[in-house]
Amino acid sequence: MPASLGVLLIVIGIPVAGGALLGWFTHAGKHVLGLVLGGVTLFLLLMVLLVVIGVVHVMTKDFVVPQMALEDISALEGWRRLWPHLAAEAAGYAGYIGMKIVLAIGAAIVFGIISVIAFLVLLIPIGGVGVLAVLGGRAAGWDWNAYTIAVAVVCGCVALAMLIFAMALISVPVVVFFPAYAIYFFAPRYPALAALLGPQPAAAEARPEAPA
Repeated sequence: MPASLGVLLIVIGIPVAGGALLGWFTHAGKHVLGLVLGGVTLFLLLMVLLVVIGVVHVMTKDFVVPQMALEDISALEGWRRLWPHLAAEAAGYAGYIGMKIVLAIGAAIVFGIISVIAFLVLLIPIGGVGVLAVLGGRAAGWDWNAYTIAVAVVCGCVALAMLIFAMALISVPVVVFFPAYAIYFFAPRYPALAALLGPQPAAAEARPEAPA
């Protein structure tokens, strides 16, 4: 992450510093074309750079980290071992990245809709109870004071915790699916992980031959 931020700062800082030294910002009216073309080029470069950083992050998390965990090696060593596999099976890994993007978009849409529905379903009874509590308090002659404000804050925190718990519970399938997808894709290509997922049965002990 620090390295990625450093690269982004360099990519943004050098063009901005160059434009400032050339006086493009102090006399912007005289350099409209240069500012527009430079801004578009910088934007496209940033998009490409963000995509590259995202792909490197995903590949590191899905394929390098398992090697680090199972063999106690560094990230650089994990990438050194992974690189020949990427070169030999570029289409397969590219398909994995593409499928993961498609699945992530689909999951975001589906679970976004489900989360909104669940939020509304929970919000209606919680809001109804809150309105009834306020009306009941007013009918009982209660006024806002330190005690009632503290009770309202506690009830609000409980309601917020319930909403957060519901959203977290809904996201469990996504949280479980994507690591499993990465593991089962990489396992056939990484014997140590495959052995951990499906250990080979121990050799059957030789049975003594029955007497004739």
